[in-house]
Amino acid sequence: MKLLFILLSTVLCCVTGNAQQIKTIPIPGNLVIDGIPTLPYSIVEEVKPYTDARAAGIVTWHPVEKQMLITTRFGNAAQLHRVKMPGGDRKQITFFNEPVGNASFEPAKGNYFLFTKDVGGNEFAQIYRYDVATATNTLLTDGGKTQNGNITWNKKGTKIIYTSTRRNGTDRDIYLMDPLQPSSDKRIIELQGGGWSINDWSEDEKYVLLTNGVSINESSVWIYDVAGNKLTKFLPEENERAIFSGIKFSKNKKSVFIFTNNGSEFAQPVQADISTKKISYITKGINWGIDNYQITKDGKTAAFTTNEAGISKLYIQDLLTKKYNPVTAIPVGVINNIKWHNDNKSLAITFITAASSADVYEWNVAAKKLTRWTESELGGMNLSGIESPALIKWKSFDGLEISGFLYKASKKFTGKRPVIINIHGGPEGQSLPQFIGSGNYYLNELGVCIIYPNVRGSTGYGKTFTDLDNGIKREESVKDIGALLDWIEQQPGLDASRIMITGGSYGGYMTLACAVHYNDKIRCAVDIVGISNFNTFLKNTESYRRDLRRVEYGDERDTAMASFFERIAPLNNTQKITKPLFIIQGKNDPRVPYTEAEQMVDRIKKNGKTVWYLMANDEGHGFRKKNNQDFQLYSTVAFVKEYLLK
Repeated sequence: MKLLFILLSTVLCCVTGNAQQIKTIPIPGNLVIDGIPTLPYSIVEEVKPYTDARAAGIVTWHPVEKQMLITTRFGNAAQLHRVKMPGGDRKQITFFNEPVGNASFEPAKGNYFLFTKDVGGNEFAQIYRYDVATATNTLLTDGGKTQNGNITWNKKGTKIIYTSTRRNGTDRDIYLMDPLQPSSDKRIIELQGGGWSINDWSEDEKYVLLTNGVSINESSVWIYDVAGNKLTKFLPEENERAIFSGIKFSKNKKSVFIFTNNGSEFAQPVQADISTKKISYITKGINWGIDNYQITKDGKTAAFTTNEAGISKLYIQDLLTKKYNPVTAIPVGVINNIKWHNDNKSLAITFITAASSADVYEWNVAAKKLTRWTESELGGMNLSGIESPALIKWKSFDGLEISGFLYKASKKFTGKRPVIINIHGGPEGQSLPQFIGSGNYYLNELGVCIIYPNVRGSTGYGKTFTDLDNGIKREESVKDIGALLDWIEQQPGLDASRIMITGGSYGGYMTLACAVHYNDKIRCAVDIVGISNFNTFLKNTESYRRDLRRVEYGDERDTAMASFFERIAPLNNTQKITKPLFIIQGKNDPRVPYTEAEQMVDRIKKNGKTVWYLMANDEGHGFRKKNNQDFQLYSTVAFVKEYLLK
């Protein structure tokens, strides 16, 4: 495939028929483009109010002082910042070209913290130590093509255990290290599979709580005896297909808190006796999925969030009586993360709404008071004419009810409005009614409505719903979008003759599949890091995640499944795609390798159809750097104007 590598400063081109010259958008050298026309600089000016919004998220509290680390972006990539008080300065303390989004303080004094960072989106995260006194960073792990993380401290703050794939790149083992002496690093548990994670390390350092994840609906809890060097399966006792995921050892060391959906559609926290394995349900009466369950340092209080049709609710629970109460002071929105301070009363919350990007709040359980710690800027974005997203529902081909969220165009636009259908990845994900950032440009300036569907296979609606797209049922989720297209035809305010499909990762596969099956019902499609053939995808995805994906999609080593994959592959059905296609990819993507994009581009070009291609050499599974995100937006806006709106 002939690709264009262009490094420009300011380019001038002549307008046909006159001598007027117009400025065009320069293309950085890290980007590879093919088929994308020269873009007028006016797009930059048009969308600028929608590209400067920031967001903030809680990373961790300081173990002693009442201050926190958050992640936010002031430069090109999100970095760690320290905030010492509500409304205080966001002081940046990491300065990398790559994003940094997590950290863990040494738990005794907080003199240093550990964080992970990869390079170019390759997801080979390495562990670093940041020393507060000297503001210096030290690499602690091998720096190679391995994944390292899941850091868990001992109570004294002198040692960590963590997971790493360094032994063979596939299996996720457990290692022990004194972060002040990296040479002390050693493997203590050799495991098989890439789905292992560390949940807790007992205060006496005698036991480690682990989870082995097989799929979104199957996992098991294990306990490792450090002194005896013995790993024992705890739950389930039989090999049953259900979630059993560790949370924490109880304070009295006699039980374990875990998540399980055994006997229920939704996972919920339970307390399991270590000696008898008897399970006690501790959140009875809640018939929604529980996303998070965090226990205070003293073990007396828990906080958890529920997902109620996409809306988050926060609850505080007394672990002695097991009674819980909702926190009603939090407005309608989505809670992405919660973290207790060591004072056992201050709970940090990352909170987001459709009208505001993520920010950090504190709920004080003693004072029963909600305090805002950060206030992220929206740039020049004016959302005064934008309505709150509406929950919509439709019946699919088999009568199953599917739902999603409709973001309506600004009221200043009249008549039937064009529609973008944006499909989430995963497929074990869920679209929520939250802030869509630069996506507000389409609503506010172009008069386009956006629908975020939750097709079968999505989480948040119970384990049965999540399983409905597995294996040979794959294209049934595609039919859910077909039913949505029929629903749009019935809506008086939506224009069924102007529809664009888009999505990322698995949503990218869905985009390509819809371009095949519903070519006559759409105007165009934008595929972002999508799968074009499950056979080639499973062959080339990183080995540590291959078996996990086989459970969801099917095992390509089975001849019948491989044949099914070939039959449904968008790559093998490109002759059915006649509408313009835009494909966006990161060169370092370990999940969906860039070859999935390039083989699709080549095939569309051979068919003589319209295809735009954008690849960033310094990105992975989606663009995380602002300069690349901005260019992706510029080119997508040009694509939408040309092929959806004209």
